[in-house]
Amino acid sequence: MSNWSVNLETEEYVENRDLIVEDAVSAILETGPGYFVNLAVAPNHGNPDDYLVPALRQRLGDDLRIRFIDQCGCGGYVYRVHRP
Repeated sequence: MSNWSVNLETEEYVENRDLIVEDAVSAILETGPGYFVNLAVAPNHGNPDDYLVPALRQRLGDDLRIRFIDQCGCGGYVYRVHRP
């Protein structure tokens, strides 16, 4: 798979922080090495730097390149994650 985006802002994610983490991990693992996935994350659980980024590093290692891209007008957050 090449560069792509995944929407983690729909209703099921608004209600379930663990699902955001699980599906973000799955999206990263589906992304081909050398490519990136943009994660659009629901704002309801606070800043993803506080829960998502540490969970991704714990589950997938410190080799991931995770970069904050922008906060959407709707309040959601967009992160770009590169697979090493």
